[in-house]
Amino acid sequence: MMTMPEIERCLRQLRLSGVRDTLQTRVLQAQGANQPFLETFSLILQDELDRRQSRLIERRYQQSGLDEKLTLAEFDWTFNPRLPRQTCFQLHTLAFIAAGENALLVGKPGTGKSYIAKAIAYQAILQSHKVQYLETDDFFHRYAMNSPAQREVRLRTIIDCDLLVLDDLFLARAIPDDAGALLQTLIHQRYKLRRSVIVTSNRVVQDWGTYLGDNTMSTTILDRLMHHCHLLEFDGRSYRLKEAAETVARETKAN
Repeated sequence: MMTMPEIERCLRQLRLSGVRDTLQTRVLQAQGANQPFLETFSLILQDELDRRQSRLIERRYQQSGLDEKLTLAEFDWTFNPRLPRQTCFQLHTLAFIAAGENALLVGKPGTGKSYIAKAIAYQAILQSHKVQYLETDDFFHRYAMNSPAQREVRLRTIIDCDLLVLDDLFLARAIPDDAGALLQTLIHQRYKLRRSVIVTSNRVVQDWGTYLGDNTMSTTILDRLMHHCHLLEFDGRSYRLKEAAETVARETKAN
């Protein structure tokens, strides 16, 4: 029979870190509670599955491009009561991903569009979906500087993921020359594959042709994006201005 150090060495060789990290605890629990072997063994296996799932989620988060782990539970819904709260929570169930549907979040700056998109994207990662989050204008400029080979790899990653988030589309009025064609390719390819896209934008869709410099291209993009799409309109006061005012008030009081 193996000693505990020998068992731990074998677990290391088998790359069973979840089992290795909790083995001694599980053994002591089993001895103290006089647990049957199969019950103890099932708990040990669950430890390994939990560790692997945790690592998978963290890896997908790191690969997603998200910089925050946001949740709808932490969002201040009372500040702007007119926000489409019910639809946001419906999207949070992720049923729209299974159905291959899209979501378009449009409205005033600072009203929570990006927050909601990020929270839904993070929930998708927690449910083992592959996610790509792009700050759209920054992505356009970075993509333009890549080599053709780098572009091909990047494009495939974006097209193949389960959920693509294009945040702050047309934040800048001017976009790179090839950005319109790139956007059309992304939307068209994902439409053919029935893979979901979330777009947030401060710009009303009627003006997209102006920013793209091509009304026909705008119509083509919107035709595919809006087919099987949830449209959410965000109105009200800016959270960022609220937070800035609170910061000024605290500093004034401190002084």
